[in-house]
Amino acid sequence: MTEQLTFETLKTQVADGSVDTVLVCLVDMQGRLMGKRFHAGHFIAGAWEETHCCNYLLATDLEMATPDGYASTSWESGYGDYVMKPDLATLRPVPWLEGTVMVLCDVLDHHTHEDVPHSPRAVLKKQLKRLTEMGFDAMTATELEFFLFEKSFEEIRHDKWRDLEPISAYNEDYHILQTTKEEHVMRPIRNHLWDAGIPVECTKGEAEAGQEELNVKYAAALNTADFHTIAKHAVKEIAWQQGHAVTFLPKWHHDKVGSSSHVHQSLWKDGKPAFVDEADPLGMSDLMKNYMAGLLKYAPDYTYFMAPYINSYKRFMKGTFAPTRIIWSVDNRTAGYRLCGAGTKAIRVECRIPGSDMNPYLAMAGMLAAGIAGIEEKLELQAPTTGDVYQGNTGMIPGSLRDARDALHGSNLLRAVMGDDVVDHYTRAAEVEIEDFERVVTDYEVARGFERA
Repeated sequence: MTEQLTFETLKTQVADGSVDTVLVCLVDMQGRLMGKRFHAGHFIAGAWEETHCCNYLLATDLEMATPDGYASTSWESGYGDYVMKPDLATLRPVPWLEGTVMVLCDVLDHHTHEDVPHSPRAVLKKQLKRLTEMGFDAMTATELEFFLFEKSFEEIRHDKWRDLEPISAYNEDYHILQTTKEEHVMRPIRNHLWDAGIPVECTKGEAEAGQEELNVKYAAALNTADFHTIAKHAVKEIAWQQGHAVTFLPKWHHDKVGSSSHVHQSLWKDGKPAFVDEADPLGMSDLMKNYMAGLLKYAPDYTYFMAPYINSYKRFMKGTFAPTRIIWSVDNRTAGYRLCGAGTKAIRVECRIPGSDMNPYLAMAGMLAAGIAGIEEKLELQAPTTGDVYQGNTGMIPGSLRDARDALHGSNLLRAVMGDDVVDHYTRAAEVEIEDFERVVTDYEVARGFERA
């Protein structure tokens, strides 16, 4: 794996002509990279200190429209500037683009130069600071799933997103023959990301035709969120370069399984795993039990951050390996929270609720806030569920974006630890998605009722 690109090395690369472009990027509410392409000479001469962007970038929908109702920005306030402050620790090559490097930015208020509180990196960093003050570090990893299609983005758009054909014809879960046929896309994804300093472990076929999974090594939580965001962007660009489309839509067809992004997590203290207790039957420390109890108790509060769109909730169906209930179990892939590595130093909790459309900064911030609450409240962890975890009387994951919006809006916990402004901002983001969807007449409604209604 390529070592971290330093600013001094970048200066050398610009001088010798091997680098001429710097992507200066922020992460928006949807988890996408937004920003500018700088001539590398100008970047090293001064733009590395800061640049500016319109503050609407943290108050748009997927279409980049500017909905009303946000306190932070509006037509009335005139859509001013934010400061994009490059975090030079994130400087890295972009091997799939010629002569290009990338840097991620923190988003600052133009007047105070303080973090914009609802910017995704700031939301996560606030919870990580709380953990640091408690003496802990958060280690996480994400498993990112997506579908790869035969046609390109352009061809699919011209076809009005109809008659979509995945790149394979059958379930390719762990399938070596079928994934060999996809190596013209997946091999450069692995290798380019590795050369960009992202510790890729592997790719594999997933449990549906054309479905892929990308795994990146366990890392500090902020690094994991950065890795996830860059990897998702890279997958789209590299697939496009090879003439294929990909989608991170959690449920692109009602007959197909959905795409998730499971999040593994544990806390460490003084460089050692704090979730381990060798005397416990499962190897779980009291700290881990408190943390997991917090995840369970406050799951509805932060579900929006794991499932932010109307489509996200189409994935939560029994019998599909996607969870429906707020429970934990030992090594059970149908539970919302799965205990992994029981009895070992690698013990951790895997949250299986997030979809492939999650913003990793927000999702992890929500989980950490809940876990910290579990520790502070010394919550007792219920016994693990066994058997068919789709059955029972346990609490359900919010079943719609409207339910998740309501839970977020009413969350006393998240208002206390994230701030009213952050909760209200993302509550409004959920409302925008609901309002937009409710205006649309779907193909389903026309086909079902055109003649028979």
